[in-house]
Parts: sequence; C-alpha cells; structure tokens
Amino acid sequence: MTPARWEIRDLRFSYRVNGPELFHGLTHEFAPGKVTALTGASGRGKSTLLYIMGLLLRPTEGGIVCDGKDLTRFNDDEASALRASRIGFVFQNAELDPRVSIIESVMEPGLYQGRSRAELREEARSLLESFDLAEQAAHKPGQISGGQAQRVAMCRALVTDPDLILADEPTGNLDLTNTHVVMQALRSATDDGRTVIIATHDPMVVQASDEVLEL
Repeated sequence: MTPARWEIRDLRFSYRVNGPELFHGLTHEFAPGKVTALTGASGRGKSTLLYIMGLLLRPTEGGIVCDGKDLTRFNDDEASALRASRIGFVFQNAELDPRVSIIESVMEPGLYQGRSRAELREEARSLLESFDLAEQAAHKPGQISGGQAQRVAMCRALVTDPDLILADEPTGNLDLTNTHVVMQALRSATDDGRTVIIATHDPMVVQASDEVLEL
C-alpha cells in the first residue's frame, strides 16, 4: 500500500473572532515514514495544530490535505469516520478511562470501526505483549505506573492501524527510560510508512525525530 501523504496548506486559526491568529498561512508537507517534531514556545499552537490535523478543530482558513483531498470539507460524520480509521492519538496524560481494564481501553478505538470484540481483543493482547504489558491487561489504570499508562496509550493509538499518529507531549511526564520506550515505539510506527507528528518541548524527542517544524 502506498503511504498516505498529509499536508497543511495556507493554515490560519483563531479561537475567537478578531482574536490572536496562529500559523499565519502555514504550509507544510509531512514526510510519510518519518517522525516530525513540532517545536516552539508555549502558545505558538503546537497542540492546536495536532487537534486541527486530527479534525477535532476546523481552521479559520486553509486546509488539511490527505492524498490531495481537502479534509476540512468533510462533515462531522465523515470526519469522525476518518478519525476512527486513519488517525491515532497519544496524549501527555494517557487519558485512560479509570473504570475499565487496560485491554478494554486499548480495544476502544477499534470499536468505532465496527470491528468485532473478539478480533479487537486478540489485536489488543498482541500489542500489549509487544510493549511488555501482557500481565497488566486486566488491571485498571490506577494499578499501573505512569510509564506503563503511556505505553498503553501507544497500544490504543496503534490498534486501528492508522496511517497518521498525533502525539501531544507524549514524554512530558516520563522518566528517561520510559521516554526511550515511547520514542522507540513511535519510531517503529513509521516502519510501514505511517506519518508521526509529535508536539514537544523535549530536546531528546527533537533529537530523535527525522524532521523539525518550528512554530
């Protein structure tokens, strides 16, 4: 399968009418099979850009383009379907539901694809094993460490086999060892041509990335 090509064109965004503008017509093509670090001072729009690319926010002007198709023209249902099938998210605080088991958290994004629970459980267990988390599959988030929770978040992002992974400060709360684990996983995710974009202040993440986009 040919890797998808993601890009932003003439992007502008403001949270309110006549409010401060972000991006100022930013255009950039993200290389498939590469890790791109989004850098810049706080308030420059790193997280906002991820939310726009994930179709959670709409730009004021400009477009999010995948394989030549402007995704900002999608209606809400089309955007939701695309998120479920093609985009994986990793957030700084893992954002795991405290009420359900680890394996159920990993399975959740795949349910929006309409896949069977049996198929998803098998895929989720395989991912947890690859991240040395098989023994924690039945645990609740409150029973695992922060580093383990972030590895669970990586499994959850990968369970739908997305071609774009958006990571917002994924190592911000991690020690050095777990930072290496998460970055290795994000780099491995590019092996099949996936595009990985990481918003970060971490010099180690920037150094480990293939490209840097400074906002």
